[in-house]
Amino acid sequence: MSLVDAVTAARTRLGDARLEFRCCDTDFVVRTAGYRADVAAERARETALSLEVELDAFDPESAVARLNRTGRVENKHVARLVRRGLEYGERTRGVFDIRQGSVEHGLKAYLRGDRASIAPAFETGSVRVDGDRVVTETELDLNGLAKGYIVDRATAVAAGPGRRGFVSGGGDMSPPTGPVAVESPYGDSRPLKVLETDWNVATSGNYRRERDGVDHVYDPTTERLGARHESVTVVARRDCMEADALATTLAALPLSDALERAAAWPALEAFVVHDGVFRTTEGFDAHVA
Repeated sequence: MSLVDAVTAARTRLGDARLEFRCCDTDFVVRTAGYRADVAAERARETALSLEVELDAFDPESAVARLNRTGRVENKHVARLVRRGLEYGERTRGVFDIRQGSVEHGLKAYLRGDRASIAPAFETGSVRVDGDRVVTETELDLNGLAKGYIVDRATAVAAGPGRRGFVSGGGDMSPPTGPVAVESPYGDSRPLKVLETDWNVATSGNYRRERDGVDHVYDPTTERLGARHESVTVVARRDCMEADALATTLAALPLSDALERAAAWPALEAFVVHDGVFRTTEGFDAHVA
């Protein structure tokens, strides 16, 4: 191969790829740059879609649906989510509680218009994890973790030697490769803030899907339905799954409790929009462009 041919071949292996697709009932974006960027982006997309098949609680063939139907399943991805969910249940003193699968299903049915009203029954059954095997006495709600987990796994596939990858899924994203906007909950085109961070980002709130004051957020400790704030944006160093879980947790808490919990959580900062007023933890502005 001549030098010219070698340079041409090298250039074809490098590039910048972008894929957009639907996953987890929201819009996903994969961006890759560097060596075989297009191949990496496609692998990230395939990873996200394959995990959706396993983790979609509303698909009767998924591993999560089988777990909720039979009380047991052996699946490494489900086991990872359950293990992390039990950790957060303990650390949030039950505000984040994966044992509320029946509440989650009832809320989603109400928000879709399939039910005229919602009367949730909060559960407290036991859940056990042994390796990749999960055994539960109650239906589980893993949706507060699944999207963040899918973003994390897709990002791991997109990145590699000589290549950078970035994955965004409906407000949950891996460390962005450039500035990203915090969407306004009021429908404005102008973002509330522009972030420039190497931490993971997630946003939760009552503006994405709501019906008569009820949305996807709930607090099992008070049995209260609905987010308490217009939006909550979290940046977390650990991974997107942590950002996803804590954005949901803070959205369910009163303002003072949410800010106090966020400030005490290691390697995490939060931006809360409450009754039109912006509140942040002390270190959040370090992540603003």
